[in-house]
Amino acid sequence: MVVLNRIYTRTGDDGTTALGSGDRRKKYDLRVEAYGTLDEVNAVIGLVRLHTAADKAFDAALGRIQNDLFDVEADLCLAEKGPGGARLTVTDAQVDWVEREIDRLNADLAPLKSFILPGGSPASAYLHLARTVCRRAERVMVKLRDNDQDGVSEPSLKYVNRLSDYLFVAGRYANDKGASDVLWAPGQNR
Repeated sequence: MVVLNRIYTRTGDDGTTALGSGDRRKKYDLRVEAYGTLDEVNAVIGLVRLHTAADKAFDAALGRIQNDLFDVEADLCLAEKGPGGARLTVTDAQVDWVEREIDRLNADLAPLKSFILPGGSPASAYLHLARTVCRRAERVMVKLRDNDQDGVSEPSLKYVNRLSDYLFVAGRYANDKGASDVLWAPGQNR
């Protein structure tokens, strides 16, 4: 589906980039910002996976999410056709899978009694970083949807919304199933 023989093309030297449809947009265009921010999420998840290889199921789920993120990015890039000839995007079934993963990870966690500060373990800290970048991507996607009728498919927006929830729960899971969570102590340093 994708063949990359040459990485540099010089076509972006004018400050534009090509969408999947071939249309050129400014590099600061909301559509480009949306899929670029999701690419940041994907890169941070790559950092997480340096610390999760021992938990095969957890690491496999993160790998699946990385692949799904490319489906969302392809949707935002307006790729004309995916496998089977349909527009490439995530589906409601992929959103349902993320919800089931949230429930699976959350089942082993004690209820929260405070907000969580990022930290506790490298994997957890990176998961919280991925969560904050994911929330930024979601804000850009909502703005794009509000400004462009064909901007964002509903399954893509749902997927990114659920993904930020997943990343929060996964951050707790990566902290010894919440035992190593760093809790906010309101007013502690007054």
